[in-house]
Amino acid sequence: MNITEPAQPNLQTPGLGRGLRDVYGSRFLLKLLVRKELKVRYRGSVLGLLWSYVKPGVQFIVFYVALGVFLGLEQSPTNKSGLPNYAIYLFSGIILINFFTEALGNASRSIVGNGGLIKKIYLPRQLFPVASVWVSAVHFFPQLVILLIACVFSGWHPTVLQLLAAVAGFIMVTLLSTGLGLLFGAANVYFRDSENFVDMLLMIATWASPVMYSWTMVQNKLGETWFSIYQLNPMTTAVETFHYAFWLPTTDGSAGIPPHLLSLWIPVGLVVSAAVLLWGQLTFRRLEGRFAQEL
Repeated sequence: MNITEPAQPNLQTPGLGRGLRDVYGSRFLLKLLVRKELKVRYRGSVLGLLWSYVKPGVQFIVFYVALGVFLGLEQSPTNKSGLPNYAIYLFSGIILINFFTEALGNASRSIVGNGGLIKKIYLPRQLFPVASVWVSAVHFFPQLVILLIACVFSGWHPTVLQLLAAVAGFIMVTLLSTGLGLLFGAANVYFRDSENFVDMLLMIATWASPVMYSWTMVQNKLGETWFSIYQLNPMTTAVETFHYAFWLPTTDGSAGIPPHLLSLWIPVGLVVSAAVLLWGQLTFRRLEGRFAQEL
């Protein structure tokens, strides 16, 4: 008589999962973590979620007065070399940089910050960096609403292509911040200096993209070759897509956009961001097996 052997279950190394596929399979847990992050952040706060308006608002006023008024980047009857509607130009870049800064900063600290939970039970570790990016997106969209209102009052008339470019820019930043968040979130468990490195990276990010200045200034100073290298930064391309979608339709269009933004730099930015996400995911999976012991 033939005896059929029982099927062997698929075994996994303890502490290792299937990466971001586990995040999709644990969508309910992800929602709980996002709610928990929001509740903890605003516990005891009078303004609560309104801080997502106040902080960028103050930041915008400081930069606008310092750069737009004092340094003459705002176009006026006496200053024809400035940028028209500089307030919209500045704010459309600031909200995207703020999203990236908050997402990466919190994601890189998410594993260490949830060390007590990680040591007690097993759940997909990728949930914590991804939840941090989601929380940052929650703060991003109210700022986007304010930008849209300002654009409408400034005569905003976008095309479908411009709106699609803005969506591509947001996806670019989301992929990039998630990938770097996974990378530095895992590295921070083993090397706490990673937090300081991320802080320096975020400080540079504000000035390494054309948020407060025009891309033409970079092109004129660096030349075509170095300007192309400058464009390889996905954050640069993402900020330019927001300028193209929100700021440019409020002007007469004479300012223009960087050469080949739609045909070359947006696809390149998406590919680079996806590659960073893959790199961060592979690094995270390689290191996550000893998170509980190291924490």
